[in-house]
Amino acid sequence: MKVLVAGAGGMLGREVTAACHARRHDVVALARPALDITDPAAVERAISDYDPDVVINCAGFTDVDGAEDDEAGAMRVNDEGAALLASAAAAIGAKIVYISSDYVFDGSGQRPYVESDIPAPRSAYGRSKQAGETSVGVANPRHFIVRSSWLYGVGSKNFVETMLRLGSEQHEVLVVSDQIGCPTYTRHLGEALAVLVEGEGFGIHHIAGTGSCSWYEFAQEIFDQAGLECRVMAATTEMLARKAPRPRYSVLGTERRDPIALPTWRRGLAAYLAERTLEAAA
Repeated sequence: MKVLVAGAGGMLGREVTAACHARRHDVVALARPALDITDPAAVERAISDYDPDVVINCAGFTDVDGAEDDEAGAMRVNDEGAALLASAAAAIGAKIVYISSDYVFDGSGQRPYVESDIPAPRSAYGRSKQAGETSVGVANPRHFIVRSSWLYGVGSKNFVETMLRLGSEQHEVLVVSDQIGCPTYTRHLGEALAVLVEGEGFGIHHIAGTGSCSWYEFAQEIFDQAGLECRVMAATTEMLARKAPRPRYSVLGTERRDPIALPTWRRGLAAYLAERTLEAAA
């Protein structure tokens, strides 16, 4: 199977590319300099030149707070660019994968969100992702819309790296305790996507680290597993005053009969720390 990965230079794109290679797919990995998904001519040229069976769209506007000041920019990438890629894939009968987010939900629920729950995003970023889901679904019937959450991976800025840095510099940190979600290691998600595209289970999929925790609990586990002595103090969302509203409860569940289940978020963290150690030693 020939797989084209857009946004291959990003945190998830690198992991998807590696996972597809591991499953012996023929992979074309295009980072943004090689493929700007908001450029119609560039999209058409890439699809025509490489003729993929599957397109995995890992390109995205991911600055959640920045999207509040530039919603048009977020829409241009997460909606319009995603639609261009999905439409071009559909024209040659290729499947499309669109990476979405738990931010499409408002976070007012008290049970895990499943695929059929109605989105109600509160942030500009969430609105851009919901719009992208709709546009991709309309543009290409052979679509996989994959919602995930709280991503972290080697080689990029992420919450785990921030906590490890702060934990080595100071004796205590202040972390939000009233937002609950599913931390997801991008290597595990990338491996799941490489398997998903081999099937025909089109539609929406929730794929995230199994289990849930608050950012506060996640920080505690990071320090415990890393062997760092740093006190974690609980803060409320209001105390930290971030520009974009965050969902308070965005745990992702699934109603699919045979879902692709990721390891628990604690196992994901352990695997990440182990990989990080190997990278540092290389």
